[in-house]
Amino acid sequence: MSVAYWCVLVAAILPYLTVGIAKARSSYDNRDPRSPGLYQGLAYRANSAHQNGLETFPFFAVAVVVASGGSAHTAIGVLNTLALTWLALRLVYIAAYLLDWPSLRSLAWIAGLFMTVGIFTLPAWHG
Repeated sequence: MSVAYWCVLVAAILPYLTVGIAKARSSYDNRDPRSPGLYQGLAYRANSAHQNGLETFPFFAVAVVVASGGSAHTAIGVLNTLALTWLALRLVYIAAYLLDWPSLRSLAWIAGLFMTVGIFTLPAWHG
């Protein structure tokens, strides 16, 4: 199994770690887990990072699958590097969200989007 597939697994787990931070830092009530007033401060930012993780994951996962199956000549080393870079950017994004650094967060998100597009189009360049 390629490194890129392991990155998909880690990417799938990350949103649940951030929501865990949100729930631990709030007066979480399991009877009303989506209450708009539940999350404040760090808990609010962690929950927002969680939601964004769920939003960005499908495109990343599909891109890795497309790149892996796109061509027998797809450069696996390039795919793995792009996937690891995406994962590192995702960690920067989460940290920037939790630390309330919006400019760095936006830069990490944009760079991650470029990585995902690069992964998705990899077979076109190496196929």
